[in-house]
Amino acid sequence: MEDCLFCRIVNREIPSRIVYEDEDVLGFYDIEPMAPVHVLLIPKMHIASLNELTDEHSGLIAHLTRVIPEVAEKLGIRESGYRVVVNCGKDSGQAVPHLHYHILGGKALKNNFGS
Repeated sequence: MEDCLFCRIVNREIPSRIVYEDEDVLGFYDIEPMAPVHVLLIPKMHIASLNELTDEHSGLIAHLTRVIPEVAEKLGIRESGYRVVVNCGKDSGQAVPHLHYHILGGKALKNNFGS
């Protein structure tokens, strides 16, 4: 999608600090970090949100999920722990309409979600 910020990052029209890349997935540092380590992991294919997923995306989403621990290892937070957050829609705080997983760590994070 032409006007999508993350698609423009994928296409190298906007610079970013890339930490992971393969054929289908891109990982880069968030420009407004909420933790010492805050990386966004996105599919290179434009998918607006979790609500847009179909059966044809199953392999891509499985791959993206399997990459998360690899990225955490690269960032030095795999053993100490990390949080993965996916926002879906405006009311959740999803600011960019392109599916993205936040990987946060580098300090003890407050547990605001119960258990």
